[in-house]
Amino acid sequence: MTRTEPAGALAVLEVNLGAICANYRALCARHVGPVAAVLKADAYGLGAAQVAPALFAVGCRHFFVALLDEALTLRPLVPGAMLAVLNGMVPGTEDIYFNEAIDPVLGSLAELQRWGGRGPAILHVDTGMARLGLDREELQRLAADPGLLFGLTPRYVMTHLVAAEDPADRANAEQRGRFAAVRSMLPLWPTSFANSSGIFLGPDFASDLARPGAALYGLNPTPGQPNPMQTAVRLTARVLQVRDLSVGESVGYNATWCAARPSRIAAIGVGYADGWARALSSRGHAIFDGTRVPLVGRVSMDISTFDATDLPGLVAGSWLELIGPSHPPDAVALEAGTNGYEILTSLGRRYARIYR
Repeated sequence: MTRTEPAGALAVLEVNLGAICANYRALCARHVGPVAAVLKADAYGLGAAQVAPALFAVGCRHFFVALLDEALTLRPLVPGAMLAVLNGMVPGTEDIYFNEAIDPVLGSLAELQRWGGRGPAILHVDTGMARLGLDREELQRLAADPGLLFGLTPRYVMTHLVAAEDPADRANAEQRGRFAAVRSMLPLWPTSFANSSGIFLGPDFASDLARPGAALYGLNPTPGQPNPMQTAVRLTARVLQVRDLSVGESVGYNATWCAARPSRIAAIGVGYADGWARALSSRGHAIFDGTRVPLVGRVSMDISTFDATDLPGLVAGSWLELIGPSHPPDAVALEAGTNGYEILTSLGRRYARIYR
């Protein structure tokens, strides 16, 4: 590595705020309407307190989080911006939303009735996800009695796409049709439709406000195609020790990997307590000077081990790239049998964090 690492750091998580802002601009250029930023789960594990002001500085004025506590933390950082809570409004919190100028995302008639005419709100309708949002029966009741919306200040009506990352999935067209039907019921309400992948489905999925999350942080919104987003995170770890193994000797818990040749094993101080998934055991890899270094043996709570046999320059004190441009989160996810969302949101708090 060409830069000086923080003294004493065993692993460094570098977040490129410039790349996140560049991704935001790219998404704005692609979507015909305004674009919000989803900052839930601490900005997908990368630090909402740092990401929110950076996006605000480049013009973002609409933000979504999952929890009220997340919104309360961010409210001072995005003054005057719309800040909405996706996971619904818990009974008894109505005054907090109103007093802190936070928009509730109302996903049931009960929430709608509790909110009344206090202030702006977003109406969430379910068009196929079957998690949150007004269901078919509630929408029918709303159609039969529009007075249920009396006094509500409509910010947006929104829904959530089920399979936007797969353009060929028929669920996309079905949801578009269901959402169009809802729009016909509420013709004056602005709409919010596309998530990260939805922005790439084309103009039929455009709305008055897109809501990307993953794409902002460099995850690929178009799986199977080249990633149009910039990588925004780099995770590196210092090699603590390198030791020699003879043929037949094992490394790590339960001796799941044994040396088939005289081998050199490099240990780093990163494990599943840091979000480096146990599922990567003997499946993952790191990068050293542009070369893949196989992960061997079990990932433990604090330690992972790599086969450095073919890399004589890899010694104690060397740095391995676990996540970065040469090994992006989506690639790590493929090795771990999960998705890039889980890789990012699992990143632990023990890393030295650098924001650039």
